Amino acid sequence: EAQLVESGGGLVRPGGSLTLSCAGSGVTLDYVAIGWFRHAPGKEREGVSCITSSYSPSHAGAVKGRFTISRDNVKKTVFLQMSSLKPEDTAVYYCAADLDPIRATIPSSLQFEYDYWGQGTQVTVSS
Repeated sequence: EAQLVESGGGLVRPGGSLTLSCAGSGVTLDYVAIGWFRHAPGKEREGVSCITSSYSPSHAGAVKGRFTISRDNVKKTVFLQMSSLKPEDTAVYYCAADLDPIRATIPSSLQFEYDYWGQGTQVTVSS
């Protein structure tokens, strides 16, 4: 059974950096896409970044140029490097896996396309 566990969240000052990790178990990541989503209070959960099974990255406009997504299939880990953080980046960040081998080749922020979700890790950007 596939499981995802996020880690790396915490408190960071505006302008700071933070790297989140999404560790997978019970699944080979070779043919899956991994998406990062975030849910802030009072807002709908939104897509942040995605990396396809072929290592193609995609980012939401709000984080483009500031966030970088990468993956290590051997270590079964996906990373989200966040820099120049803003207070509006504050949210619970979730990673999710799309196990459909064909769909996983295409970047997507559609939540229903993702099969497994982690429990989330809190990121707070505040002075």
